[in-house]
Amino acid sequence: MAGQILNPNLLLAVPLAPLAGSLIAGLLGTKFLGNVVGRKTSHTVTILGVLIALILSVQTLMAVLDGATFNETIYTWMTVGSLKLEVGFQIDALSAMMMCVVTFVSLMVHIYTIGYMAEDEGYNRFFSYISLFTFSMLMLVMANNFLQLFFGWEAVGLVSYLLIGFWYTRPTAIFANMKAFLVNRVGDFGFILGIGLLLAYAGSMNYQEVFAQKDALVAANLPGTDWMIITVACICLFIGAMGKSAQFPLHVWLPDSMEGPTPISALIHAATMVTAGIFMVARMSPLFELSDTALSFVLVIGSITALFMGFLGIIQNDIKRVVAYSTLSQLGYMTVALGASAYSAAVFHLMTHAFFKALLFLGAGSVIIGMHHDQDIRNMGGLRKYMPITWITSLLGSLALIGTPFFSGFYSKDSIIEAVHATHLWGSGFANFAVLAGVFVTAFYSFRMYFLVFHGEERFGKPHHHSEGHDSDGHHEEDAHHDDHHHGLAPGQKPHESPLVVTLPLILLAIPSVIIGFLTIGPMLFGDFFKGVIFVGDNHAGLKELAANWHGPVAMVTHGLMTPPFWLALSGVAAAYYCYMVNPRVPAWFYAKGRAVHTLLDNKYYMDKFNDVVFAGGARLLGGGLWKHGDRNLIDGLLVNGSAKVVGWFSSLVRGLQTGYIYHYAFVMILGVLGFLIYFLPFWHA
Repeated sequence: MAGQILNPNLLLAVPLAPLAGSLIAGLLGTKFLGNVVGRKTSHTVTILGVLIALILSVQTLMAVLDGATFNETIYTWMTVGSLKLEVGFQIDALSAMMMCVVTFVSLMVHIYTIGYMAEDEGYNRFFSYISLFTFSMLMLVMANNFLQLFFGWEAVGLVSYLLIGFWYTRPTAIFANMKAFLVNRVGDFGFILGIGLLLAYAGSMNYQEVFAQKDALVAANLPGTDWMIITVACICLFIGAMGKSAQFPLHVWLPDSMEGPTPISALIHAATMVTAGIFMVARMSPLFELSDTALSFVLVIGSITALFMGFLGIIQNDIKRVVAYSTLSQLGYMTVALGASAYSAAVFHLMTHAFFKALLFLGAGSVIIGMHHDQDIRNMGGLRKYMPITWITSLLGSLALIGTPFFSGFYSKDSIIEAVHATHLWGSGFANFAVLAGVFVTAFYSFRMYFLVFHGEERFGKPHHHSEGHDSDGHHEEDAHHDDHHHGLAPGQKPHESPLVVTLPLILLAIPSVIIGFLTIGPMLFGDFFKGVIFVGDNHAGLKELAANWHGPVAMVTHGLMTPPFWLALSGVAAAYYCYMVNPRVPAWFYAKGRAVHTLLDNKYYMDKFNDVVFAGGARLLGGGLWKHGDRNLIDGLLVNGSAKVVGWFSSLVRGLQTGYIYHYAFVMILGVLGFLIYFLPFWHA
């Protein structure tokens, strides 16, 4: 089996199966071609497409574990001189694992959507979009060259724009999807600059050919500076990842993207699109290892995101926004791991996080269904007895998120914290503090939400709170169309458990959320799973110290019980329990005493205001100036109207000479001849 080449036709079927489902649902199932197929056909073909992709992905992963590989061009689009623009696949442990995660979470989301979007007018369109998203993400992770990577990168951005603005009759959804699109363009500008630099200096867009040129890349400096090309290129690539993976300061789009329906929050903002940046940096490990400056930049940006985005989760009252800020914080953890050269730990956390965060988002959606589309956690409480499956699966997801021993999140999160502790790059001191403090913060806001939703007094069926994130999901298009659509439970109404089509994906996601870390940490972090795929330089400690003390997953738990992260997580849960179950006066006291801090957090560190004043205001000022002085005064006033005035003035002068008298014209001719004689006579020049 070793050395076996995978079948390219089967690999091609992995992204094309969801694409086919998307086209059938999107073209034949919408008004575009006259609603030829109904809802049942639309969800059947899209689910079937993703199921085929999942089965083939699992087969591919099994073959890769047996030593099979694939790195070939499937289709040559064009050749320009020595540059080849191609579609090709590189299938190894990293891409095969990503294919399985993407297709599995996507399948769960597809099934869940049948129940969640049941009453929505855009049912078929939604299925088309999520299948198209799955196709785009698979093209991204399977790529063997920068051109295809960039295609997948932009395609997931485009489809996320369509999904965030799915309820396009709502102004908030339109603002949110435009914000996501514009912020991602900023990151993508850096990304394409990085690709361009590598192309200019390595002469190829193929990963392996670029990696082979690493000596030349290290030796070269950016013209006119003493900056190494490899450092500039890696930082530019990472700016792309900052946009896509929502790292500070390009994180502002992700919380607002909760305007889309809950299933896409689970698909895009937990498992797939936001992890594209993490995947890309891990794939580029041979390049990032050549620049300590780039790694320090990655480390510091990740640390800021991990800690400061977690603080914002504490004050949110919208159930989906709490989960959204926890996503930002966990993406920060993955980024910190990349900066610490622990690429395999980052990808491991990416995988474990995909399961438990998708579970938490879908659990939040189930709660929203049970609460009749009310998303404010202050209007909930005591849901445990009404929604037992949603309760137990959400509890398992929360335990995995905070890093409870034996749960999948424990293995990946603790590995990252240990790896950061071992690194000695510039910024590692702050990073070490950030990832440890983040453990307490994560436990506190996760269980604040858990206790407020599932325990304590029943606060539904009473006058409602309205948080600023309220209605961000709304769940049904009726909100946009019908004023009489009621949010929340009426007095006397009780919540109810969601249907099986909603709870089954929760159960299926809860299983890997609990066990996958235990089963896979050995081969993924300390075995040969990523051998030949992820490269770590000898000068970077990364996971080496951790590997030396590795004695199996059970031993890691016994060791973990004596380390600060465990006690920080435990104290976070205890603090949340005391504040929200035992003595609610404590948060009220903190709110009264720390009004300034609360205002700062409530305004998200004023990042949106800063962007609005500096960038949007600057663009308006610049645009207004260019229009007034450039367009109106210079182009219209001087060039267009000015040239017309000059011609008119010159014409009025010449017109005076056209008298119609022959002797005037004869006189002018004599003057002309005289002028020629004077100019050309020899004695004049002598």
